[in-house]
Amino acid sequence: MASAAGVGDKYRSFLHGDGEKKTMWRNGAPPNYDLVNKLFEEERTNEWPEGSLEEKVQRLLKSWEMEMVHKARPEDQKSVVRSDNYSASTNGLKPLTRKELMAIGGYNAFLATTLPPEHRIYDPDKESVESATSTFLTAFPRGFAIEVLDVYSGPPRIAFKFRHWGYMEGPFKGHPPHGQRVEFFGVCIFHVSVDEEMKVAKVEYFYERGNFLAGFLSASASATTAPASGCPVMRGN
Repeated sequence: MASAAGVGDKYRSFLHGDGEKKTMWRNGAPPNYDLVNKLFEEERTNEWPEGSLEEKVQRLLKSWEMEMVHKARPEDQKSVVRSDNYSASTNGLKPLTRKELMAIGGYNAFLATTLPPEHRIYDPDKESVESATSTFLTAFPRGFAIEVLDVYSGPPRIAFKFRHWGYMEGPFKGHPPHGQRVEFFGVCIFHVSVDEEMKVAKVEYFYERGNFLAGFLSASASATTAPASGCPVMRGN
């Protein structure tokens, strides 16, 4: 998550420079990650050495997420392959093409669910790209930090564990801010091109959706610091 326009980012590629002169940004300008980078540096679990596999995967993850959320056109995404075969899925649900993903937005794709509408804390089917981004920017004014905790396998099929967290210092869907950390853990698989660029061809995300959203309801719910046991594909959808 970002806040406003800025200059440069040390953890993400494809954000500034000559290659982005023609990029169409959803908010009219490149996002600024200064606040969330500060949060990340203060609370990250590991500081991966530059050039290590973990650092490369973390940069790819942050760059991919930035492009998914903030770039308005599929053709401006540079962290993914140009092929029409690109797809992304969450918790084993239907894979989305790059065009479909960009149309509904990263947050709504990531929070896809099969729960009946009356049981949804957050309903991605009722949110636009703009309303989804505004919802989480409001809830997490300092940003929504992400880090890679472990990398289990290298390219072309990169499997890794990640942590996503922020502080609920703003309201979320009618729920007042409690100021505590809201976080979740998950596993992701990036299928990447077999070259130095490591462009993403397929994404598979697995995490506990229900546990994450429950963190917005009360401070006690948000205090969980480890993932619940069990299969994230079968629970939290």
